[in-house]
Amino acid sequence: MNDNKHFSEKTINPNPFDQFKFWYKEHLISSIAIPEAVTLASAFSDGHISARTVLLKDYNETGFIFYTNYNSRKGSQLSSNPRAALLFYWPESCRQIRIEGVTEKVPEKDSESYFRTRPRESQLSAWASEQSSVIPDRQYLENRYNFYKNKFSDISVEKPRPWGGVKLIPDWFEFWQEGEFRLHDRLTYTKRNNLWVIERLAP
Repeated sequence: MNDNKHFSEKTINPNPFDQFKFWYKEHLISSIAIPEAVTLASAFSDGHISARTVLLKDYNETGFIFYTNYNSRKGSQLSSNPRAALLFYWPESCRQIRIEGVTEKVPEKDSESYFRTRPRESQLSAWASEQSSVIPDRQYLENRYNFYKNKFSDISVEKPRPWGGVKLIPDWFEFWQEGEFRLHDRLTYTKRNNLWVIERLAP
């Protein structure tokens, strides 16, 4: 997929969102199984860090959106410390994108709108799973799923109150492309005085 031997300041887009869109769309039309998979790193205010994979569901000129249970571990961390980081890594193209910034909940109406687009089984699982809480066994989870399956058998599945979207609003990007002999290209965007400053980092 990567036809350019080098990734340079001369070819990078001055807008990091446009540069992201260019690379991301290339991967969406590729044979990569889940190009929207992204590692999310977050931390409690005391510095205790966690990382996990989430799915990017939307993005625009203001940020990157994923969905979760706000009572989950990630939700609790983001409530305690809104700063977070995203990492897209696509070994097939020898590229990765790192994004850092501040998170915020998306408007409730947007979460409700997205929830209605999810498969019914996924809607029910959002009710069944008290995400990140300790449960006694698998059967407990399946019992909860069946309970809500019956509860909503004849009606639309409502969005659980603690479930919704989170937007990461970037203030820093790094676009990384593998180079020969580990001489990788690393170009960053840092937001300074509402302008994006592009710099190259040593690999």
